[in-house]
Amino acid sequence: MNGFGDAVIGDWHSAVYSAVKAVMLFLTAAVAFRLTERRTMAEFAPFDWVAAVAVGALVGRTATASGSSWLTGAAALVALLAAHAIVTRLRFLPVISRLVDPPLRILIRDGQVNRRNLRRCGLTEADLDAVLRQHGHDSPAGIHLAIFEAKGAVSVLPHPSTASPPQGTGGGTARGPRAW
Repeated sequence: MNGFGDAVIGDWHSAVYSAVKAVMLFLTAAVAFRLTERRTMAEFAPFDWVAAVAVGALVGRTATASGSSWLTGAAALVALLAAHAIVTRLRFLPVISRLVDPPLRILIRDGQVNRRNLRRCGLTEADLDAVLRQHGHDSPAGIHLAIFEAKGAVSVLPHPSTASPPQGTGGGTARGPRAW
């Protein structure tokens, strides 16, 4: 084949080799991820996202690159996952944690919205209102603290006087609701 056929179909031998490398790299990544700590996507810290994207890029490029073997890709993959595991453990040291994890940001304190921290987190007041509604609040007024967590979630802590007791605790006593 010449010209158009080569551009569309290419060399079928190369396609088979790429498919085999892709499957082998997938299996290598699956085994390597199985041997590392379990972290769900919702609990990813920023460095977890970097590792996930790098693994995807590495598997994709190695599988389709004609000059790159499975062994080369597997070595890079294992090195990347080992570096991720090392950073995960080093985060227990405060100096490393400050470098790797973004700081917590107070978005609401005692009903007052901190607009500066809201901007630092890339959130609008409409975003904050949506988070409050998801937590069952219609305004910042009854909120003691709303914290933008290191992993990107917002924790909302109502004022103790306005908080309802958690489900299944029996609620209150004969004298009224339980004070927290």
